[in-house]
Amino acid sequence: MAICRTKAFVLKKFDFRETSLIVRFFSEEFGKISCLFKGVRSEPEKIASRLEPFSLNEVIFYKSNKNELNLASQCDLIEGFDSLRADLNKVYSISSMLGLIDALMQPEEVNVETFGLLGDCLKLLNQNHDYQKILFIFKIKMLTLSGFEPRIDSCVACEEPIDYSQKAYFSSKCGGLLCPKCIKQERSARMIFRGTIATLSFIQKNDLESNLRLGLNNIIKKELLSFLETFLDYHLEKKLKNFQEQVLVPEPQNLK
Repeated sequence: MAICRTKAFVLKKFDFRETSLIVRFFSEEFGKISCLFKGVRSEPEKIASRLEPFSLNEVIFYKSNKNELNLASQCDLIEGFDSLRADLNKVYSISSMLGLIDALMQPEEVNVETFGLLGDCLKLLNQNHDYQKILFIFKIKMLTLSGFEPRIDSCVACEEPIDYSQKAYFSSKCGGLLCPKCIKQERSARMIFRGTIATLSFIQKNDLESNLRLGLNNIIKKELLSFLETFLDYHLEKKLKNFQEQVLVPEPQNLK
């Protein structure tokens, strides 16, 4: 087995037998990987990390050639983002980010841009930027980076450009906008505000710094929330699991 080293965010962890842990990481060089840490529950001093979800670590592991479970030999904490764990709104936002990565990324599918996006969003949350705006930006960017980007530049049925001065309709089933002429083909489509379409387009095309300056009124926030939930539920064919229970502040005895 080859020895590998990579930076990785903890997505989730599971107890394994009586003394060990299986940790699912999203890594910079190997994508989503699962690692077995033998004996760390009984001897936590074996590694220099608490392996808390969304912490950034440097992981050394033996890459398995037989299955998806790799044997970890070392894990050193780079950044714990501990200050974020006391804010439940930020915890919920990060929980949604981790859940989306876990759902969209296949095992060992390398996506350096997504790795960087998660790191940038965690840093912005640490700087007390608007948690709701950052979550919207992350989800829209993540859809683009993973190939699930909704089509909003033209009608998905007739491919004619959308005239934003007229009514536009969004279909999760079709994966994008429908013009008024094609709405009869998909009765489940619903009307979407022009401001929401413009916001989606802006976030897709611009960087994080520009997106942070974007104004979002309550109407657009509400519609974005509904749009993203409906779109993701349809294309993932399931509701995203909430990882929130795993990213709360650890009990004091676990901090030793």
